[in-house]
Amino acid sequence: LVLSGSVSQSNVFGTGNRLSAQINSGSVNTVYSLSYTNPYYTIDGISLGYDVYRRDVDSSSLDNVSEYKTSTIGAGMRFGLPINERDFISFGLTYEQTSISLVPDDLSDSVPATQYQTFVGPTGKRDDDTLRFDTSWARDTRNSFLFPTKGLFQRAAAEIGTPAGSLQYYKLSLQHQQFFPLSKSFTLMLNAEAGIGGGLGDEDLPFFKNFYVGGTSSVRGFENGTLGPKDANGDAIGGNKRMVANAELFFPLPGLKDDQSLRMSAFVDAGAAFGSDQQFAFDELRYSAGVAILWVSPLGPLKFSLAQPLVSKGSGLTEDQTEVFQFTLGNTF
Repeated sequence: LVLSGSVSQSNVFGTGNRLSAQINSGSVNTVYSLSYTNPYYTIDGISLGYDVYRRDVDSSSLDNVSEYKTSTIGAGMRFGLPINERDFISFGLTYEQTSISLVPDDLSDSVPATQYQTFVGPTGKRDDDTLRFDTSWARDTRNSFLFPTKGLFQRAAAEIGTPAGSLQYYKLSLQHQQFFPLSKSFTLMLNAEAGIGGGLGDEDLPFFKNFYVGGTSSVRGFENGTLGPKDANGDAIGGNKRMVANAELFFPLPGLKDDQSLRMSAFVDAGAAFGSDQQFAFDELRYSAGVAILWVSPLGPLKFSLAQPLVSKGSGLTEDQTEVFQFTLGNTF
């Protein structure tokens, strides 16, 4: 369950600048953020924004994910450059301080040592700083943000931990999403995503920067973040690569055809995360199918899904964990 709330003022003190505050609270992630954006920093439409945030992660509430805690405080600035009405490029530089600690169960000696123990060291605690460079390109031709019926969304992004900080790494991601109007009432959505990351120089990708797959935002019907490599205890540890694909047919709820705040869908999801010793492999993907309902409520978007896993992997401790019913309130950070 993810709960989120936000407050935004698009014309602060009559300047035309935007100020927003957001809180996302879940059993694993809690984020507090404050953003200030000048959408017309230059007459050419280049925007300038500033962000400060705190992100706390506590994986101990998940039954099948390795347990650790991180607390990150960050501040950064970003520029946005509209190329045309459809294309947008952004650049950002962010300084982060991250404190990592292992919960007692993961401090015990393991042979071989888990990647968490190797990274954090024998004390079970570690502090790092990162000067992170982010850039992305996006194209958006969708005719609606909440309920599009045609158009596409494409995005390519890079995140780089520069040599100016103690964590040096890279993460690259791609997404292509397209909507096809089949009739006045039915819309087909196809979505594909891929990501890869690694350390720079002699460093490895920090474990808390790993990709995770499974759950409401990727492959429904499986527990959040559990599809991919696992440690000796059967807990998911994420991977440095991910692949996700979704096909979803949207249509009005029976008897509520004219209600613009409700939509139902039937879907098929596929995806997995892969470790540094693995290659992208279609035969390692997990699959699920089901139905979902999206309601744009006064509190924010409510998403319900009922899914049945079609293909799962592992046995015993490494067996994939399923979660047939899933629910999300609001958008994640």
